[in-house]
Amino acid sequence: CGYDPAGVLPYNHLLWADSKENLVELALQVLIVTLDEGANQSDGPSDNLFLNYLSRIHREEDFEFMLSGITRLLMNPLVQTYLPGSQRKVNFHQELLILFWKLCEHNRKFMFHVLKSSNVLEVIVPILHYLIDSRADHSKVGLMHIGVFILLLLSGERNFGVRLNKPYTATVPMDIPVFSGSHADLLIIVFHKIITTGHQRLQPLFDCLLTILCNISPYLKSMSMTAACKLIHLVEAFSTPWFLMSNQTNHNLVFFLLEMLNNIIQYQFDGNYNLVYTMIRKRTVFHQLANLPTDCSTMQKNASKKSKKPLTRKSSQIEDESMEGSQPARPAEPGTLKASLMKLPRIENLTEDVSAHPSKKLMDQLTQSLASNSLESGKPIAAVAGSPVQPGADVGRGEAAGSEKVEENEKKDDSSSTADKWVPTPEWISSWKNKMPLQTVMRMLQVLVPQVEKMCIDKGLTDESEILRFLQNGTLVGLLPVPHPILIRRYQANPGTAMWFRTYMW
Repeated sequence: CGYDPAGVLPYNHLLWADSKENLVELALQVLIVTLDEGANQSDGPSDNLFLNYLSRIHREEDFEFMLSGITRLLMNPLVQTYLPGSQRKVNFHQELLILFWKLCEHNRKFMFHVLKSSNVLEVIVPILHYLIDSRADHSKVGLMHIGVFILLLLSGERNFGVRLNKPYTATVPMDIPVFSGSHADLLIIVFHKIITTGHQRLQPLFDCLLTILCNISPYLKSMSMTAACKLIHLVEAFSTPWFLMSNQTNHNLVFFLLEMLNNIIQYQFDGNYNLVYTMIRKRTVFHQLANLPTDCSTMQKNASKKSKKPLTRKSSQIEDESMEGSQPARPAEPGTLKASLMKLPRIENLTEDVSAHPSKKLMDQLTQSLASNSLESGKPIAAVAGSPVQPGADVGRGEAAGSEKVEENEKKDDSSSTADKWVPTPEWISSWKNKMPLQTVMRMLQVLVPQVEKMCIDKGLTDESEILRFLQNGTLVGLLPVPHPILIRRYQANPGTAMWFRTYMW
């Protein structure tokens, strides 16, 4: 973490050889190997002394030293200078990400130190850059997974969602549309780009990406128009009948998106007028979703219908213009071996539900637990039986979309033929259609659409700025259903993820 490849003088790497770079890379690899728990680890304390010592680090200056070193090395390949090629670029960001994962997973105090200030954003920005840059390269599917895993782990904490409200200034060029907004907008835009333009092997990550958005949604104070349009486009794309009928678990993606919209409407309505305006413009999407047909003839027609267009949104050339200096994502070089990794665990094995509004019973149990053992106060608390959860939450954390899909290598034909055998039935649609959390969205549209239409007719408005100003000053207090409890899906360690990391590491 103390290594600085930049040096003092520009172009110094062209004059002198730097032996420290290879030493740091090898030291990182050895350290990662020593931090591996092993396949037969029991539920008790780890026998790995390196992990024990790692979990006992507690001094603030040590945390700051590690965090500053990791962020500096992650940003090194992305730093832009006035003198092109004047700084040495290091390329061991994958090892750095695994080390950061190990630190956050096994040392809760370190993760809380990362999240207690805006320094966490200095880690998030390079991670998002590596995600957007690797989305078209099959050989970097492991890098995509580790980046998403880190974001999933951090999103389980409230401070992460709060820190994302900080305004974003483009310090790193990315292949995304130019926008003005917060780091949360950056996260949404990058996830949209991954889902709509990534390769097919990234489909198992869709549920993780949307889970991250659900976790941060109750804390997003304001969303830019660009991010709002991208988010509603995902709702529009995932709620089309042919997509819902094409797979047994695709409807779970819609549940995640609806849960995110409900959180924003119920808890952050005042500042998200851009999102509300976009939902009003695209209100037919929600009406069609509420009136999804269940008769056999229409279902068969929708299931057999294939979309001939890619999952991209029609928009102006100006809006989709990428940042200056950014490079489009490149596919894998010819002859590059595709990464062969373990199957991604299902979302219910990756996360546990935690209510952000603890019930009295949970608070009593918490108090007793803290009184009996104050040393265990840093452990995550799972929601107890009887704690309120959001409607549709069980479906959302169930068999999430893509989690059943194995990383396909030579078995694509077998898996596709198995998927073709499944046929949607009216009973199947009714089993999840009645559980869709549409009440809050439909109530908001029921209240606001007549008001906006009346204002446009009376004043003859053709400019959206007046409508945005009206929505910005409006309120829905007392008009919406009773606010649902905030549900956070927090990452929990499991053997499947440990085996995945072991495979990826070697």
